Amino acid sequence: MASEWTDAIARARENAPFLARSLDRLPDLADLLAQGDLDAAFEYAAKAGEGAETGVALRRERLALALTLAIGDLCGVLTLDDVMRRLSSFADIALDRAIAEAARSRTTLESVDGFFAVALGKHGASELNYSSDIDPILLFDPDVLASGPRSGPAETAQRMARDIVRLLADHTEEGYVFRVDLRLRPAAEITPLAVSVNAAATHYESAALAWERAAFIRARSAAGDVVRGENFLASIRPFVWRRSVDFGAIDDIAQLRLRIREAYGGEPVLGPGFDLKRGRGGIREIEFFAQTHQLIHGGRDPRLRSSDTRAALLALARAGIVEEQTARALATAYARLRVAEHRIQMLEDRQTHMVPEGEALERLAHLDGFADGAALLADLDPHLTVTAQAFDTLLETSETGTANDRPARELVAASPLAGQADMGERVAGWLDGRYRALRGTDAQNAFRRLLPALLEALAQSPEPDRAVVRLERLLEALPSGINLFRLLEARPALLDQFLSIITLAPPLANDLALRPALFDALIDRSALDLPESVPALVRSMMRAEPQGNYEALLDRIRVVTGEQRFALGVQLIGGVHDPLDIARGFSTVAEAALQAALAGTLAEFEKAHGRIEGSEMMILGLGRLGGEALTHASDLDIVYLFTGNHAAESDGERPISATRYYNRLAQRVSAAVSVPTAEGPLYEVDTRLRPQGAQGPLAVSVESFARYQNESAWTWEHMALARARVVAGSFAARGTVEDIIRGVLCAPRDPATLRADVLKMRAEMASHKPAKGPLDVKLLRGGLVDIEFILHFLQLRDKVALDPRLSKVCETLVHTGALPEAFAQAHDFLTRLIVAARLLAPDLAVPPGAAGQTLAKACGCDDADALLRHVAKARQEVARVWQQTFEEQLEID
Repeated sequence: MASEWTDAIARARENAPFLARSLDRLPDLADLLAQGDLDAAFEYAAKAGEGAETGVALRRERLALALTLAIGDLCGVLTLDDVMRRLSSFADIALDRAIAEAARSRTTLESVDGFFAVALGKHGASELNYSSDIDPILLFDPDVLASGPRSGPAETAQRMARDIVRLLADHTEEGYVFRVDLRLRPAAEITPLAVSVNAAATHYESAALAWERAAFIRARSAAGDVVRGENFLASIRPFVWRRSVDFGAIDDIAQLRLRIREAYGGEPVLGPGFDLKRGRGGIREIEFFAQTHQLIHGGRDPRLRSSDTRAALLALARAGIVEEQTARALATAYARLRVAEHRIQMLEDRQTHMVPEGEALERLAHLDGFADGAALLADLDPHLTVTAQAFDTLLETSETGTANDRPARELVAASPLAGQADMGERVAGWLDGRYRALRGTDAQNAFRRLLPALLEALAQSPEPDRAVVRLERLLEALPSGINLFRLLEARPALLDQFLSIITLAPPLANDLALRPALFDALIDRSALDLPESVPALVRSMMRAEPQGNYEALLDRIRVVTGEQRFALGVQLIGGVHDPLDIARGFSTVAEAALQAALAGTLAEFEKAHGRIEGSEMMILGLGRLGGEALTHASDLDIVYLFTGNHAAESDGERPISATRYYNRLAQRVSAAVSVPTAEGPLYEVDTRLRPQGAQGPLAVSVESFARYQNESAWTWEHMALARARVVAGSFAARGTVEDIIRGVLCAPRDPATLRADVLKMRAEMASHKPAKGPLDVKLLRGGLVDIEFILHFLQLRDKVALDPRLSKVCETLVHTGALPEAFAQAHDFLTRLIVAARLLAPDLAVPPGAAGQTLAKACGCDDADALLRHVAKARQEVARVWQQTFEEQLEID
């Protein structure tokens, strides 16, 4: 071990003039390093400035630390992370002590309250390089900062800023601490060195540039009034991490990097004079690669917000946004280039990233453990190559290309819509400034480039006129179009999805017109995956910012739910998943929304009324929600229950009885789920299936629910109970309710009375609710309602297959021989059809063209004609089983 340390010291003396001078200047430290006593060396460095004034002390500590880190690095004991972390930590300490010294000199209270430094760049990411400068933003709160004896807070802050720069950056006989670059502060060309928090917040909210967003990915409150700095960063987090994708800003960042590459005046390829930071394939391109993807996706996924470059790359790979092989290659390249950068800077302690020439290159190679300069360059070259290739790919997907200047009428004339009367004039009208989304030149150019594909798709739409209207409604709703148009231009697969939505699925097109930000959900690769588990979705919904803000929580629930439902709709029209799985996905999302709304509303309700000991609210899902078979258009059939003594009282500042407590809470939960907020509507909630219907209380105790079901409920209510499932509540409470439901469903019944009740109810429904179209396979005789009546009759008569999921009921009854396999197949087919039709045929008529073909394919049929034949066959099978079950003829038209 000692030989490794002495070898490192020898290499440092022979090849790095700065390190050689430092070893001579600090012989006691050199001895500790020669002995391999790293802990003692760090302790020496920490105490190197004892007894000296702040500026001198910091310089001495920095020199001792730099020497210790260099030798520890060269002998392989300290990793790159160790070096960067310790350099960054010392920068924090130095800034903090400089701020404290400035406060002592310039304020009456000698307090740092109200003045803080936000670290950016490598310092903010704790990735500081060996001879780096630091790029802080110095900020102050004029309402908190103590004034000087003859100056106000603003002037005091400027004097402090000048003192801080002088203390850290001035070169003296002791050297320097850090070069300080304040040019990253807001509007640096016109603002003072220290900026007030109010002015900074205003800038970031209204006037900041795209590169500033990228800079704040690695922002950290580093020194001074750190807590106030953290609060400031939290306040501008929406500026950095935007949930709605700002693709124009991403493009601006890519274009900025492209200009930097073009303006780089050094050697174009690796060799003497090549800049490892700015050159092609260098460190900056790896950082830009990670940050660009973070800005696109990090607003939606907090797991991608790491300031650590390599950690960010690996997080992007785990999220499926970047190929894992690419991410690992870039992370490896970043580490290798940063080590080489450090070795370059060790030569003369200069903030340079340039590969030296001649003898200096040979010394660098020897310092880095290579035989000669050629061997060193050969080792670095593959890392630069892989980075350049990855970044070239990023630029290709970000650049917008050449604007299409052809008049709109010419584009229409060249499209299949050429025969549509007045279509050329209509399309030209889109670009005349009537839509906000198309008033800017950049937006118009991007839209023109989309027009050929857009016109082609509109022409292929089953109803081109209606599709055009839907597109126009979307253009009218968009507050800005440049982000969406550039996103579609850069991602052809997304453009295809967009065109399918506009031309095939009116409900999705309407959703998009109301909330254009929904399309952002499709940029993630996970957009084609079925929803996560209910607990995972609840966690995502409860992640509201700021924490404890009830309105923000309600918005968050709507955002997550809307995105999930929209993505499920896109998956359906794209044929990605079976409609039965899509229906379960819709149900999973709704269940999560109810749980999140209940939890958030309860927490808000408890602030005034407290809790009721030994009691809780539950939500019972019925109908399609209970059966895990929701469609895009389904409302939620729910019943509110509560456990415990109904005569109990809450323990809050404003105590109320349990019955009143839970009824008021139920009202608020229903409102939380159904009332539109700034993020739009969520679900229609139907509570009419509760005991005593609309005349009864909104929430009832579990005991009252059991008593009503056992003593007063009608047959139709027990049939509804066959599809009941607890969707919110503790496991213990769920078990209690499930036992009650099973007991009710297994109660003795007279088969003849049951049959008579079922047939009477179905006849009344048929007379009051006729089918609305040839695809209304819910209400058509021989459709889903008849299937449900058959299944519920068998469940209640025979006490079998007591599962709220009708597919499972069918499966069990087929297995026992009570139903034929063809009946179960008819149920699944008709369920697929109703789920798909809610999106592709909302008027329940067979759509022409591509929409009809897509609908047929979702149901496993070749075309619309085959679909109708299959519907007729399924209905005939249901009618046959109805005849066998009830001994009654079912007329099928």
